[in-house]
Amino acid sequence: MRITIIGAGNVATHMAAAFKNAGHRIVQVYSPTMQNAALLAYHVGAEAIDNLAGINPETDLFLIAVKDDAIMDVAKQLAPYNKLVVHTSGATSISALEIFTGNCGVFYPLQTFSKIRELNFLNVPLCVEGADDDITNHLQHLAQTISNKVYRVNSDQRKILHLAAVFACNFPNYLYHVAEQLLNKNHLDFNIIRPLIDETAQKVQQASPAKVQTGPAVRGDEKTMQAHLELLDNDADLQAVYRMLSQAIIKMDKSE
Repeated sequence: MRITIIGAGNVATHMAAAFKNAGHRIVQVYSPTMQNAALLAYHVGAEAIDNLAGINPETDLFLIAVKDDAIMDVAKQLAPYNKLVVHTSGATSISALEIFTGNCGVFYPLQTFSKIRELNFLNVPLCVEGADDDITNHLQHLAQTISNKVYRVNSDQRKILHLAAVFACNFPNYLYHVAEQLLNKNHLDFNIIRPLIDETAQKVQQASPAKVQTGPAVRGDEKTMQAHLELLDNDADLQAVYRMLSQAIIKMDKSE
């Protein structure tokens, strides 16, 4: 397919590369910052543009990979070309596109992306949704050219997936940051606990998280928890986080 990438951030970068590697042609890359558009365009053999007025209509698909609050504005400008328009957002309904065109869908990659880290896109779950069955089938076939894990997921389901992803990815990463700060302040190397982080992630690949929960809260070890809180005497916010998470673990349903 001929594909135009709208955006040059983390998601756009990985998806453009995946499409190119699968044999699709990237026609253009758009970003309001020409330097960003040019960098990605160079890597995928496309034309860089920084104004949507310069869109080449000789394309089959517009893939919108921008901030959620910009999706509708971009879709409005692309709708007159009467091409298939999809967005990549987990939290935005397909209706944000249907306002402007019926030739639309969603192509949501359920993964965390960073430009500096390569990953095997064949292992990235892709959630597709179309405005009708024909579009959904078309997007499913397209998704299967770049991923071995393709799912039909409607907008309501996708919002739940996105929420679950925040709990499973964004919040733990923040807690890794907290752990790193605690260690650094006490002249300890974060590398010491990297194996712990890795083992924790590996466990949930084979078992329910509730079944493999460890630590003082699940053991009901009040003495240790109180000692931890005392170590956080100078940070009321972290004390509140510690108490809240510990109480949630204590109440956790371990029968799952």
